[in-house]
Amino acid sequence: MLETAKAQPQAQTATPHPLDPLTADEITAACALVRAAAASAANCRFPTVRLEEPTKQELASGEVGRRAFALTLDVATGEAIEHIVDLGRGEIVGRKVVPNREAPYGQPPVMLEEFFKCDAVVKADPAWRAAMVRRGLTDKDIELVQVDPFSSGFFDKAFERGARIVRAVSYFREHLQDNGYAHPIEGVVAVVDLIGGKIIELTDEDPIVPIPRKKRNYGAHEVPNPRTDIKPLHIEQPEGPSFKVDGWKVDWQKWSFRVGFTPREGLVLHQLAYQDGARKRSLIHRASVTEMVVPYADPTANHFWKSAFDAGEYGLGMLANALELGCDCLGNIHYFDVPAADNKGEPFVMQNAICMHEEDYGIAWKHYEFRNGLFEVRRSRRLVISFFATVGNYDYGFYWYVYQDGTIQLETKLTGIIQTAAVRPGEKYRWGGMVDDNLGGPTHQHFFNVRLHMDLDGGGNTVTEHEFVPRPWGDDNPHGNVFDTTTRVLSRERDAAAVANGETGRFWKISNPNEINSVGGAPAYKLVVNPSPLMLAQEGSYVRKRGGFATRHIWVTAFDPAEKYASGDYPNVHAGGDGLPRYAAQNRNIENADIVVWHSFGHTHVCKPEDFPIMPVEYAGFVLKPTGFFAANAAGDLPPDRNSRSVLSGEKSTTCCHADRT
Repeated sequence: MLETAKAQPQAQTATPHPLDPLTADEITAACALVRAAAASAANCRFPTVRLEEPTKQELASGEVGRRAFALTLDVATGEAIEHIVDLGRGEIVGRKVVPNREAPYGQPPVMLEEFFKCDAVVKADPAWRAAMVRRGLTDKDIELVQVDPFSSGFFDKAFERGARIVRAVSYFREHLQDNGYAHPIEGVVAVVDLIGGKIIELTDEDPIVPIPRKKRNYGAHEVPNPRTDIKPLHIEQPEGPSFKVDGWKVDWQKWSFRVGFTPREGLVLHQLAYQDGARKRSLIHRASVTEMVVPYADPTANHFWKSAFDAGEYGLGMLANALELGCDCLGNIHYFDVPAADNKGEPFVMQNAICMHEEDYGIAWKHYEFRNGLFEVRRSRRLVISFFATVGNYDYGFYWYVYQDGTIQLETKLTGIIQTAAVRPGEKYRWGGMVDDNLGGPTHQHFFNVRLHMDLDGGGNTVTEHEFVPRPWGDDNPHGNVFDTTTRVLSRERDAAAVANGETGRFWKISNPNEINSVGGAPAYKLVVNPSPLMLAQEGSYVRKRGGFATRHIWVTAFDPAEKYASGDYPNVHAGGDGLPRYAAQNRNIENADIVVWHSFGHTHVCKPEDFPIMPVEYAGFVLKPTGFFAANAAGDLPPDRNSRSVLSGEKSTTCCHADRT
């Protein structure tokens, strides 16, 4: 049995900080004002309701009111309108109609109620039902069919332009908890008009590919021989955690930051700072994952259009899980409950949406000096702030880590269930890997983009690009062992869009040229890019136009409050060309400026039997490490850890992190 300490309740502050997520009362007030101004209150839906965040400059002024951003959709006409509500004054102070009927189009994200609407529309359609009957399904079978509404992509067809549509694929199930992804119904795709409530195009291919019927379920009650040799693991902090929480503000081991949350991005970290002696030093004003896209490499009817922008087309925050103590999070946990708005603008609370806890992370530093017997070792601890989102078949965990030495890390965890394709008996799947009898998994890519609004030491920041290159033989390299580090200052936005290079160890530093560190340079942080693919879709393809952010690992832009997302505001049924390529095309100055660093990273997934029926976690992410930011190892002041216990099999517990063996 797995044991954990109890979760800590979330304390609330009476007056919200300007960066705190909207309260339930604020959501109610904002939506009531917007609903009252709508052409039809009955048809008014709220795909997005969030805090309209103040800028750094507004925060510095000290006079910041609370404002809400409310995006509405009229489900009868398809009209979408952005509203800014001044909560203090109780009035709408901004209103903009989204030009979703004009090129390059773009729609608000798909709402949860539209998932159910799509299911009902598809199952009521006679032609779709006939396609199911042709594949051997009865009326009873059809009622159990799993219909997955999928963001449609865009291919410049007449019915796509300015339309609010999804494409729907189907899976056979014997019962409600049967894993439908083991039984894909190949060759049937419905394009559903969500405003008109009807199928506007139906693909029903011949010849028919038989539905795979082999069961591949993974629920605990269906695993025949679970392991019996796992012993209990106890994680205890008898004196409580080392962090302190005041509402949405967190302090831990010289770190301070504020926790935020939006329907699109999910977890947001604000105002990350580190206490360096008597000085509290700012690092990042705002950090979040603003977009991800998952393009598929199968050209057939069920798959060629699949390229879900999970943040912009659905909302990572809207699909956040309620995390479970002992399963998602282990240890002495603090949960953040997040107030949110449902599709009708009514407030509800997302219980346990964010989890925070401490983890032991092995050795922080160590040395044994054999000459004099001095032996010193310190253990590392990190603070984990995380959430999980389930987007259809996939589950994504977003784990931010801050370390005692000043390091910042983001790790994404990819799990869930792969998309599948039915394969004719005796044939091999051409567009990916076979995962079971008559069952293939399409090759695909996952791309994430993190947005880092930098604030290193509070002034203008500059990004430089560096590489390691061998120095030619010569008088200054007589033994051939010398290599150099190149430096290139990124002065304008077009200079900055870049690709990582493992061969040369290419890396980027974010520095503050207005400050001087202990060795006469500019204090900086180094962006460590892990091995990561780029988008492989061809130039000119629509998915590449729409997911342009994934064609480079690094982008740097001048801060603009309107440029929030790597794919642009409305990637859903969008023709492409928005987001980072458009932002960077302005070629603004980014040297010694208020800048945003954007990093694209991901994973190319060639499916294999081990990925089914449930996929083991894959990891992707990056690290930010201090580079001349501190005068010494920031974790050098860690005390010997005499309070942690380790037990060897059959022996008493031992503690030792310090010994003077003279």
